[in-house]
Amino acid sequence: MKGKRAARVAVLQFPGVNCEDETVRALARVGLEAEIFAWTRSPRELKAFHAYVLPGGFSYQDRVRAGALAAKDPLMDALAAETAKGKPALGICNGAQVLVEAGLVPSGGAVELALARNRMPDRSGYYARWIRVRVESSPCVFTRHLEPGTVLPMPVAHGEGRFTGAAGRADELVRDGQAPLRYAAADGAVATDFPDLPNGSEAAIAGVCHPDGHVLALMPHPERAQDLAGMSRSVGGEWAERRQRSLESGDVGADGPGLEIFRGLARHLTHG
Repeated sequence: MKGKRAARVAVLQFPGVNCEDETVRALARVGLEAEIFAWTRSPRELKAFHAYVLPGGFSYQDRVRAGALAAKDPLMDALAAETAKGKPALGICNGAQVLVEAGLVPSGGAVELALARNRMPDRSGYYARWIRVRVESSPCVFTRHLEPGTVLPMPVAHGEGRFTGAAGRADELVRDGQAPLRYAAADGAVATDFPDLPNGSEAAIAGVCHPDGHVLALMPHPERAQDLAGMSRSVGGEWAERRQRSLESGDVGADGPGLEIFRGLARHLTHG
């Protein structure tokens, strides 16, 4: 976008959201002009932006269920109108829950999925740890620049992250390319067991996108994986080796794996 103003991205801030600042930072690192857009502003102002991110947190204190109240906020009607024009939107963790509750994924119509309580052996409730996701073949604008099979470490931090739907729906999403990111084991295979599969999500789905690929609901936190030096040592493998090399060289500002999600958005907004 040489000679032109960077694409503008609105980071929607509902009461209880707590990841907006690091989300703005990640967007800025890939060359986008990000701005926190508070729920108190007029929904009409969303028209001025090229893309949207709904960050993580606990919107409206997760009352009723995670994302349910924010999904009814007037901002979401305006967001639905803009995404219907093809503008991209990314929902991260609580933002993913909001997108699902609003029916913007997987089809942009009726609510077809739920993000249910985690299913984990011998424990329940909120769970946080570094996991891995693998890229699947998909039209998703946030991941289509990456080779299928690419593994990206990211942290999860949620209590209701289990994608679930009608019988067979998860398998349909995988088949149709609407599950661009799935939880993975250390060898890159699709995760089947806890803790590689941290919440019991059906078909190991970590993210669901619209059929056109421009709206993504993602439960792991890419904005918390934007700094290579901040990645957990427990990740292991190639990314851990990169982290060690960067620390030994003093390059503490090296890009982490989570930036790839935001880089996909920047590529789409720049090149289409």
